[in-house]
Amino acid sequence: MQNAITIAQVASAIILIILVLMQNRGGGLSGVFGGGDSSNVFRTKRGLEKNIFIATIIFAILFLGISLANILLHVQ
Repeated sequence: MQNAITIAQVASAIILIILVLMQNRGGGLSGVFGGGDSSNVFRTKRGLEKNIFIATIIFAILFLGISLANILLHVQ
């Protein structure tokens, strides 16, 4: 049981990293210093971008739950 939870935790971490890296940021640090395009400030996510965003949230919650379960199994 312990090995299955650890494998699930590693797998969800890898998928979460991939999902975060797939999100399109755009300008890097140029937006921090005012050099970015201000037309992108208020835009909605649509299509694949929205699905990746929702999947990132789901896998973050899943990773948190698996991590808590792993901690609780190590305590006992």
